[in-house]
Amino acid sequence: MDRRFVLVEFGACQVPVPAGGYYDRFRMNPDLDEVERDPAAGGIEFFRRFPKQQVASRVGPVWAPNFYYRSSSVQLLLRAPLGQLRAMLPTPLEPLRAFPHAGLVALTFFSYAVCDNDPYNEVSVAVVIRQPGRKGSPAMELLESLRRRSFFAHVLALPVTTEIARARGVHGYQLPKWLADIDVCIGNEVRASIAAPDCTTDVALSAPRPLWHDVPSQSRMGMNTMIHRVDGRWHQTIVQTNTLSFAQRLLPKDVTLSCHGGPISELLNGLGASTILRLDVVRDAQLVLNMPTPLTAFDPPMLSQSTT
Repeated sequence: MDRRFVLVEFGACQVPVPAGGYYDRFRMNPDLDEVERDPAAGGIEFFRRFPKQQVASRVGPVWAPNFYYRSSSVQLLLRAPLGQLRAMLPTPLEPLRAFPHAGLVALTFFSYAVCDNDPYNEVSVAVVIRQPGRKGSPAMELLESLRRRSFFAHVLALPVTTEIARARGVHGYQLPKWLADIDVCIGNEVRASIAAPDCTTDVALSAPRPLWHDVPSQSRMGMNTMIHRVDGRWHQTIVQTNTLSFAQRLLPKDVTLSCHGGPISELLNGLGASTILRLDVVRDAQLVLNMPTPLTAFDPPMLSQSTT
């Protein structure tokens, strides 16, 4: 084995991680004072709000939540026909209607430069859905979600670049993860791509360098919730975001998105994802990924027992 890596146990698996990296040193339970001395990690006061606890999981006891000290991302919010979204969603999930007969698909490229399970990149394809159990106007729900920067989504694909990230996602969260080559570059221009299994380009995007907005820590918070099954039962997984530097553009005309026939391309085509409604580029953000918790909104109602 490459001497730059060591094998660590995760559940029943042995996976390679960088020797001397965060996972090797801390096993998901870092000393934040020591992390603070790492210039690559940046400020860590946000994470002191979320004390780590050892919790039960489907792979045994784990330390949670998971901290991403320095991350960046590129997201395209795409319009898609409601009929095709419903066909791709498991019952009883319902796409959030954004327009007559149309909903939303989010294609996101992530780069995690410093985190508890070491650097990796990730791609997410997710359908924006109605909050489980929510009734009433979809338009009002969408406006509220935009105002609060808080969405519910069902993830259909989540490829990653490292084995520890894949193992944690598949065995710990039962998310649709696999290994792939993923590049994310946010500099003089914005570029991101993922390779297909045969090493050809699957999906690629590019855009001119946007106008950045730098904001104080914890002044632009967000929270997204993944709704997914774990061992056959519905769960929710919450991701809390502390954005530090970002750019956002509506109906951008100079974004190039190309699909070349790999699994992500086929998924986007199957969803009918087409018009780019919004480009979000995050140059610097901090994330907290919680463990899945059971979701009761879809549980069948308890039958009342009559007494005689």
